[in-house]
Amino acid sequence: MAAPDPAAVFDRRLVRRRRDRAAATVGGVVPILEAAAEILLDRLDDTTRRFTRALDLGGRGAVAPLLRARGIPFVVSQDLSVPMAARAGGLAVAGDEEWLPYAPESFDLVIASLSLHWVNDLPGALIQLRRALRPDGLFLASLPGLGTLGPLRAAFAEAEAELRGGLSPRVSPFPELRDLAGLLQRAGFALPVADAQDLPLAWRTPMGLLRDLRAAGEGNAVAARDPRVPPRALFPMALARLAPEPDGTFAAPLRLLVMTGWAPHESQSKPARPGSADARLADALGTVERSAGERAGR
Repeated sequence: MAAPDPAAVFDRRLVRRRRDRAAATVGGVVPILEAAAEILLDRLDDTTRRFTRALDLGGRGAVAPLLRARGIPFVVSQDLSVPMAARAGGLAVAGDEEWLPYAPESFDLVIASLSLHWVNDLPGALIQLRRALRPDGLFLASLPGLGTLGPLRAAFAEAEAELRGGLSPRVSPFPELRDLAGLLQRAGFALPVADAQDLPLAWRTPMGLLRDLRAAGEGNAVAARDPRVPPRALFPMALARLAPEPDGTFAAPLRLLVMTGWAPHESQSKPARPGSADARLADALGTVERSAGERAGR
């Protein structure tokens, strides 16, 4: 057995095992997965491009049917887990997002809805996805962003510090919006855009939230997690710290970070070369151009 990678943030084998188990329960959270997927697929309405070969990466059975309903004739669904990949119907591939098995230019559309946040080498995965796209192909992805499950993270940290005098990561670290456009650009995508959108969600009880996270295969897979059995009092103490909304529910909005990028193509617009403008900005604004350091009124 290979030794674990000391630089790995996530235990990928544990991610796969959690998804294997969740294949039997994920149907209970499909409405949430579909709502998140629709936020991505709505971006397709902003382009006149018609797509014919799509890769659904980690959609857990919620994305592929939506792609086929939009008239895309060829859809491949990939997941780290064999039974989870099979849920999508049609062509299914069990494979690692960090080691894609596709030839260059295999697809003209890639959709990764809530599937890349357990990847250790996100820059490397993005490079492979860009290579799998045909020129002028579109990449759309969403990840949970910083702030998602924030109150839950804080509640567990406070309770564990009180019980054990120390902390163990109980909730996955999530990326910040400002990092994603740069990652797309480094991976070679053209016209990279990253933006955020909140998906409002609430549960009747905090335990309902934990059950749905488990049902979706989103249990803790941080490599540095504490392997010991948690204290019996940890979960009741942590969940008791969560404050309900005025209507009695427990809100846990999903902060979706959306990444959009295109495989480069000569037809795409490009930024102008510095110094190539044929009109002065000062003339357009009706003001006076001054050199750097020159004061107004002189």
